[in-house]
Amino acid sequence: MKNPPNIKLLKLAAVVLAASIISCAAGRAESVDANGSGPIHHSSAGVIQEMSLDDCLATALRASHRRPASQFAVAMAEAQHRQALAGYWPQISANVGYQHMSQAPDFLFPATRVAVPAQTISVPAGTALATVPAQLLNPLAPAGATAQIPVATPAESIRVQPQQLRVPAQDVKLMDPDNYEASLNATWLLYDGGMRKGLRKQTQGQVDMMKQESRRTDLEITDSVKRMYYGAVLAAQLHQVGTDTLARMEATLNLTETMYKEGSGKVKKTDWLDNKVMVETLRAMVALLEKNELMAQAALANTMGLSWNSSVKPADKEIPYTPVAANLDHLVGDAYQFNPDWNKIEAGIRAAEGAVQTARSDYYPKLALTGEVHQWWNAYDAGVATDVNKQGWTVGAGVEIPLFSGFLTRNKVAETRAQVSKIKEDQILLKEGIGLEIKDTFLGLNAAEKSYQATLDAMTAATDNRDLNTRAYQNDLVETEKVIRAQLMEALMSAQHYKARYDHLALQSQLNLLVGAEVLKRLGGK
Repeated sequence: MKNPPNIKLLKLAAVVLAASIISCAAGRAESVDANGSGPIHHSSAGVIQEMSLDDCLATALRASHRRPASQFAVAMAEAQHRQALAGYWPQISANVGYQHMSQAPDFLFPATRVAVPAQTISVPAGTALATVPAQLLNPLAPAGATAQIPVATPAESIRVQPQQLRVPAQDVKLMDPDNYEASLNATWLLYDGGMRKGLRKQTQGQVDMMKQESRRTDLEITDSVKRMYYGAVLAAQLHQVGTDTLARMEATLNLTETMYKEGSGKVKKTDWLDNKVMVETLRAMVALLEKNELMAQAALANTMGLSWNSSVKPADKEIPYTPVAANLDHLVGDAYQFNPDWNKIEAGIRAAEGAVQTARSDYYPKLALTGEVHQWWNAYDAGVATDVNKQGWTVGAGVEIPLFSGFLTRNKVAETRAQVSKIKEDQILLKEGIGLEIKDTFLGLNAAEKSYQATLDAMTAATDNRDLNTRAYQNDLVETEKVIRAQLMEALMSAQHYKARYDHLALQSQLNLLVGAEVLKRLGGK
């Protein structure tokens, strides 16, 4: 008896199904950091830890490098927002300095001549005091003593001729070469035409955008870990299916050998040889399934950020199945409240509108108050280094009025308005795109639920069929081909059913990624 084509197809389908499931799951591994917990085992594949889904998610969310990166982006945006708010406060600065000049500065007053015109100087009559020796008035006065006596002076006129008075050049020192200065300056912007308000809206929009981006990162990490976790569960189930099928096939091979050696008539050595080829082929398939299981566990560890020689073994043995009952219209409507991309683009619109307001502020004047207190230390106390000049304060107000900028402001406003319009058009596209993605996922969930029930019925029927054919073969009632076909069919139907359960859960995770965890919590999904 030759190996029938239908058995070859069953074998090929089983290999392709198993390999594609695990390779697809392993391909979604992401390189993030984590610190695992739970029972630790050592094998040739490296360190193996057994963890539940909650532990895997907690570890990935706690230690993933993607989360700090997104959180730092939020911190940067918040710092930029605080920078914008700083414009509402007075700006105060202090300056302290020392200066040494090569030589003291001076001021050279040039030589000049001062013209004095002709004039008559009148001196009125008066009395003057004359100092004379006291002995003239009193011979008994001591020697050297003086006395003052009044002397009457007559009135007179003195005629002065015109003349030129020559003033020589004078080198005046202004200050000492060593100077110490300290000043305190303050500027307070009172009116800016809406510039600060626009900057505040821009930066607040950036903060909201980065927060939504951080939330998307959390959803993506959760989605990746969840898919990889149940991908590893699926790999373990497929490996177990292959192991169980191999054990049954080996038992059938032993029975076939016994029956043909005892000469039952229906079973020949060619049947045993065909069965032997099938068993060894299946043994190679089981080795591939074992490798896929180990790689799926390593991929899960890699997604959580563990080292290359670490693996995480899921604590769950089966993939849960929870039907999702929801209205598509309500689901799409709720998604617009929770989808991070939708909220991010709305924050982007607010930021762009703030940019418009900032650009329009250039049309309006700006008013500011200024003030300064200064102190100057110089060893010289003449020239300009007087006490009046060495200390003091000033208070003032300034207005900047834009008159003409070559249409710069007009075009800046046009640019920012166009940016707002562009983002709003992108929002419409995103709205349609989100609705279409959710519809595709929703329809996929409906199909997966139908596939789940169909594959469950097929697996149950295949199991019953294998059991009946095995017992019939033991009683020499059916041919070897039917027993082998029944065993392979049971393995294939089991693999398809497990794959259907995985697909259903993966679609639930995809829906969670599209609309956020809040919606699935409302629906009771996992």
